Amino acid sequence: MSSTEKPVRINKYLSQAGYCSRRKADKLIEEGRVTVNGKVPEMGTKVTSLDKVAVNGKPISDKEEKPVYLAFNKPIGIVCTTDTRVEKDNIIDYINYPQRIFPIGRLDKPSEGLILLTNDGDIVNKILRSRNNHGKEYVVKVDRTVDKDFLERMRNGIPILDTVTKKCEVEKINAHEFKMVLTQGLNRQIRRMCEYLGYEVLALKRIRVLNIPLDIPVGEYRHLREQELKELQEIVGSSSKTEEASLPKPPKRTRKKQ
Repeated sequence: MSSTEKPVRINKYLSQAGYCSRRKADKLIEEGRVTVNGKVPEMGTKVTSLDKVAVNGKPISDKEEKPVYLAFNKPIGIVCTTDTRVEKDNIIDYINYPQRIFPIGRLDKPSEGLILLTNDGDIVNKILRSRNNHGKEYVVKVDRTVDKDFLERMRNGIPILDTVTKKCEVEKINAHEFKMVLTQGLNRQIRRMCEYLGYEVLALKRIRVLNIPLDIPVGEYRHLREQELKELQEIVGSSSKTEEASLPKPPKRTRKKQ
């Protein structure tokens, strides 16, 4: 350890090492699967390069790998999980990339389309925070006619999962298809919204994440282009990181008139 090295929280350490996102690291710590110098640590414990950090008994190197940013056109049936022991058709085994990577967010198993993968934990945290209003665009096919009332209600918020969805952009394509731009990432959000209004989703495809378009065949991936990555970094550059964004905003103070 150099004299200028500052201890960092374990979740950040695992993120910087390219092992997983901070959110995933927190889960691993809670499950007792992380050890520091052979002992299970408390949440928030800080470590340095001199500490021996392991996950499931396997040592983690703090050597920084070259950042990887991939765009992948996920097929229907592939599961967005990094736990290769649980799911046979998981995204990591399917892509079989030579470096450790993890998906940014998820697309459910029956859905297809664009998903980004990386080993950069910080960018994952910034993109996933719904408060940062990062748009993801979808094309959705439903079993009933898309009418004016359906479009308006979808735009203005639907009560699901003990909340009301944020207002969003919804545009009709044809009688049974529409485009939708979400800045939230609720579990099966579009399907649940449609179900609330009596519609069944027959097909769902993500065609854009922020500034990255879906432009590759199903089942294939590509590295982000230099200009795309530059624009992406600019878009999320002012975003809050996980710990900051998860904290409630302090109330504004009003000065009393003298």
